[in-house]
Amino acid sequence: MSTYVYGIARRSHPGPATELVGVGNPPLPVRTVAGGELIAIVSDAPEDLRPKRRDLLAHQNVLAEASASGAVLPMRFGGVSPDDDAVKAVLAERAEHFEQRLTALDGKVEYNVKASHDEEAVLHRILAENAELRAMSEANKAAGGGTQEQKLRLGERIVAAVQQRELIDADVVHRELTGRAEAISVGPESTGWLANISCLVARDGADAFVAAVDQLAKDNPHLSLQLNGPLPPYSFVE
Repeated sequence: MSTYVYGIARRSHPGPATELVGVGNPPLPVRTVAGGELIAIVSDAPEDLRPKRRDLLAHQNVLAEASASGAVLPMRFGGVSPDDDAVKAVLAERAEHFEQRLTALDGKVEYNVKASHDEEAVLHRILAENAELRAMSEANKAAGGGTQEQKLRLGERIVAAVQQRELIDADVVHRELTGRAEAISVGPESTGWLANISCLVARDGADAFVAAVDQLAKDNPHLSLQLNGPLPPYSFVE
């Protein structure tokens, strides 16, 4: 049977609790495969594995439980090897790299911060800061909304100002988080977010990091910040 891999740890790691279960329906027992000074946290791989909510949560739960007892290199969902021997071979082949990453990530967790604009609040801020746009808007209102050409011109100017503000605010968020984290990983650009940043944070500094994100939101009320964590450090494992 194929082997599903959740993560990699040192052999000194106590391993998962005996009652811990992972992916599959019914959920399959979690165990370890040892190779040299490393272990892989694994279970048998179900034949019909799909990224269903139940299995995604099971994967995350196994890593959360294991990470609570020591450093673990988390694997992304869906990591399947042909069998336990193949897992042992990878542990041996990449032992030095795994050891280096375990040392780098020991005692650390990941937080993901996504930032977007509160549309109404950012519009108010733009008009407050730009006297010319404010005058154009007030003139249109006084003229019962203005002509179609005036509306179009004002709309184009506002869109350009919002786009410029997005660049400024993305830089503010990036600089603030860089100063608070031990490392950052910038996520892929996606519609709706002006910043998507994963931060590597010392576990004993997590409260201070969360407080800093809260303060960033208070200082920038036109921003909507979404904080997710603590997580296993997915974004810092190659």
